[in-house]
Amino acid sequence: MQQTHSRTVQTTSESPDVQPTAEQTVAKMEVEQRRFLLKISQFIWLLVGILEGTILLRIVLKLIGANPSNPFTALVYAFTDPFLAPFATIQSSPSAEGFVLEIPAIVALLVYALISVVIERGIWILFSRPKV
Repeated sequence: MQQTHSRTVQTTSESPDVQPTAEQTVAKMEVEQRRFLLKISQFIWLLVGILEGTILLRIVLKLIGANPSNPFTALVYAFTDPFLAPFATIQSSPSAEGFVLEIPAIVALLVYALISVVIERGIWILFSRPKV
């Protein structure tokens, strides 16, 4: 008797004749599109987070007067130099006894944060379908 019951359950759960409605199909497509846009947003925030983290690390290394010939410090400086180049002449960096407050790096943090917000929101505006 249990075998009959399990067969009945299998046949009712496997009903290939049920087709999704147009509304269900559209809703599923919208969910998939939102997931894709969310993944793109997360990827953008990951990249910007890595960039801003290394710029912030550079600011701290300059503030504590880290040895620029140290391999780790040199790596951080080499990675961040191209991203700070557009801001290099905005303001001079005040220094005292080897400790440097890098104003252009602080400006770069703010600008890159703003750019990332604009890009991320722009992607959502361009590719997200409005709910009707």
